[in-house]
This record gives sequence, C-alpha cells and structure tokens, in this order.
Amino acid sequence: MPGSLGQSGKKRANQEKEDDGDTVTSTSRTEHPLTSTDGSARDDEPETQQQPVLDEAAIIEERRKRREAIKNKFRGQGTPLLVQALHSGTDTAADIIPALESAASSPAQSEHQLSTTAEDGPSAADYDPTIDMQEERARHDKQDDDDDMFAEAPAVRPKADLKAPQALDVGMMDNWDDPEGYYITILGELIDNRYQVTQNLGRGMFSSVVRATDSHSSQVVAIKIVRSNESMRKAGLKEIDILRDLAANDPEDRKHVIRLLRSFEHKGHLCMVFENLSMNLREVLKKFGRDVGINLKAIRAYAQQLFLGLGLMKRCQYLHADLKPDNILVNEARNILKICDLGSASPISENATAPYLVSRFYRAPEVILGIPYDYGIDMWSIGCTLFELYTGKILFTGRNNNSMLKAIMDCRGKFPHKLLRRGTLTYDHFDDLLNFKAEEADKVTGRIVTKLIDVKAKPVRDLSSRLLPRDKRVDETERREVDLFLDLLDKCLDLRPEKRITPNEALKHPFILRTKP
Repeated sequence: MPGSLGQSGKKRANQEKEDDGDTVTSTSRTEHPLTSTDGSARDDEPETQQQPVLDEAAIIEERRKRREAIKNKFRGQGTPLLVQALHSGTDTAADIIPALESAASSPAQSEHQLSTTAEDGPSAADYDPTIDMQEERARHDKQDDDDDMFAEAPAVRPKADLKAPQALDVGMMDNWDDPEGYYITILGELIDNRYQVTQNLGRGMFSSVVRATDSHSSQVVAIKIVRSNESMRKAGLKEIDILRDLAANDPEDRKHVIRLLRSFEHKGHLCMVFENLSMNLREVLKKFGRDVGINLKAIRAYAQQLFLGLGLMKRCQYLHADLKPDNILVNEARNILKICDLGSASPISENATAPYLVSRFYRAPEVILGIPYDYGIDMWSIGCTLFELYTGKILFTGRNNNSMLKAIMDCRGKFPHKLLRRGTLTYDHFDDLLNFKAEEADKVTGRIVTKLIDVKAKPVRDLSSRLLPRDKRVDETERREVDLFLDLLDKCLDLRPEKRITPNEALKHPFILRTKP
C-alpha cells in the first residue's frame, strides 16, 4: 500500500521475524552490476441505495462494478509512496547508463531471453502490487458477507460509511490537518524547523510522504508523516523500534537495511526521516530488463546483499514479511541496495496464522496453509524476487490463495502430505484425502466452481524449464552459472520450510562465491 517506506506504516494483523554472514563482504561500490564486462547491458461514484437481488447475473455485474471502482480509486498509486519519496528524482536511464537503455530495446541481445508467452505470466516490470493488494483485501473483507444467504442486503461497504464522520471531525481538526487526519504539507515550508519540503509525493492509507532538504546538512531525505490516528501512530513507533534495533546491530551500515535517520513529532504527527536512495528493483527491471531480466553478474551482487540484510534481521529475530522488488532500493549507481519497508516487520515471537501476510505473488505456501512460519517466508520471497530479476517475469501468479497454491504446485510439485496435515487452513484448499480443491470460474456462468485435482508429483513446468534459455545460445561458462543460480533458487523455494536455505547458508552458496560446479 502507498504511504510507507516502500509500503511501510501498514499495521498488518498477526505478523512476525542465524548469523549474518560477516565472512562475506558486500559487492564493490565501484563495480556496476547491470552491465557486462564489455560495457554493454544485458537485457535481459458513491453507492446508490441497494436494490433487491434479482438474479445471479445482477450480482455478478454488481461485483464487477465494485472491483472496477477499487481499481479506479487506487490507480496512479502504484509505486509505494516511501519508495517514491526515496527517489532522487534527478537521474534518467540515458544520463547514467546509455548502453542499458539501448540494449533494453534489443531483447535478442539477452543471452537468457525467454519467450514472452502467456504461459510465462505477466511482466514483472508492469506488475502493480499496491493495487493488487488493495483488491485482495477488498475481496477478503467482503467474502463472509457475500456468502451469507441471510444477509439483509448485499455486503457492499458504502463509501458513505467511511466518509460519514468527516463532517463531524472537520470542526475539531487543527488547521494543519485535513478531515481524514493527514497533515497538509505546503511546498517550501519548514518542518521541525529543519526540513524544507521540496515535493509532496502523495498519501497512502497510513501516512503522507514528502521529499525534503535538511537545512542542517543540505542532505535530501524522505519524510513519512503518519496520520493523526492512534493505531497508526503505534504501528509507526513499532517500525521505528525495529529500525533502530537493526541499526544498533549494524553500526558500520554494511548489512543493507534502510537507515532511519531520526524521528520527531510535528503538529501532532509522528514523522520518520529516511536516507535518500534512487529507485526500486521493479523500476530497474522496467528500465533495463523489461520481459528479459538483467544479467547474472548484477543478480549475484544483489542476492549477496539481500542475504546479508536477511542475516541481520534473523540475528535480531525479526521477519520482514513483505519482501519483493518494490521494497528493495538501489543507489544511483545501482550497485548497492537496501532492504526497505519494514512496516510489516515483526519479532519472530509474534508469528500467528495470517493467510494474507506478505504480498500474494511472494507469499510462501506455509502462510497460505496456516502452518507455523518463521524466517523461511522471507527466503521464499527472495527466491521469487531473484527469479523475476533474471527472467523479467513473475514466478507464481494467482488471483487468490487457492490459485497461488496451484501455481506453486505446477512449478514445484506436490506438497508432502506430512506438511499439509500441519496446516490449520489446509482443508480450505484440500479434501480429506488431500486432493487439491481447485477453485475455477465456470466459463459459461462465471460462477466459481470447485474441481478436485490429483496433483502429480512431477511439476507441470518446473524451475529449470522456466529459467534456462530456450534457444541454447549460451556458452558453457554461462550455462554453468545458470545451473548454479537454478540450484540457489531451488533451495530458496523448497516447499518444506524447515529445509529452505538460510541467509548464512545462501551466502556460502557457490553461485554467490563464484566457485565452479
């Protein structure tokens, strides 16, 4: 959701969090990770009074309109606001790496290009996780009432219900807040007698975000201004505590987690000041690797830094719980990254069943199945992210948790029955014999129907067939590198959480250490 560092500030229910691998150093700041050794780039309206329900077609049409309303409401808020706020806003692809822009327009130059068929799924560069999560939450909020045959009226949550308190609140608000509790920023104003606002980035569910210049140091920073709401304030304070703890355990700033510079109160609002970086990894893909991905040299550097960051979080006993390309920022040279958006982060001790934890395409199966989870959910998310970076395609694409499980099994094979029996939510998706209950839309009526599927042990389309080049134009050296990368992904994406590779183990993987197979 917009309104946090990446998407921080979100108070998600029931969230949680080895060694940090000090023996592996982060990538050189002088090496540009997106280009090959020869300097070229590898491309890789409010609701009316409810009418009586007449027929099924009317219900379906009404739901379709509601979905469109949600999309229209949030369109344009695709990039998480604090990620936007951290952008420098001054560089372009042509200014920094002209070769990358030209190469991106010539996909054939990418040695690992995959055919861009519907089977490959949507482009990772075009995916908008913010709108996707808004829609998923809206569906989840409506689900129980939509299925209630005794409901007095269709379970639509009228916009009027949300706006009703506004008329009452306006007279009580101080003149620096709007009726919804957002701080009204003015370009050029001085916040905290220190930060001059240079750009109003917008607002999300929990905060507004501005870019500002620190008058003490002339440093460009991002400031998250939390709404004047007590629950949101508490969520922000939790995020601050986690960020400070992580920084205290990384005094030299070598573990690739975003730095909170300071926090303060401004006219009744909690404010968080963050370091300024350039773009997120989805934007990197959009500019330099649309549909074809980026080269393995860059991915190796990025993966190493991500594992260092997760190692720090594990050592401090935190889960990030929302890792994806959008929540990973890079510097202007794009050779150093930082993990951002800790609005979903929580101590490992707080983990509990939460089937909508983590953005859906990056959600580990144990979360969906209601199996107790730990640090492995972050490693799963990183595996999905690394696949996207290399191919330019999203690995698992499902419209809901049920279809996510189907997508995962198509690629990773059948879930062990022993694992499934541990899940409190398993029988939402499997029958008593552990046959998969696939939810599909009837092609004629549009109704959701359930079909039992006996999932085969062998994947329909495994990682190797999705990852490796189809034209076989790579040389032997490149092929060995791809094989090592495939092995790393295989270990990140193990269906069994306890068998999944840890951050410290990943730092010692041959793909990261560049050892030969």
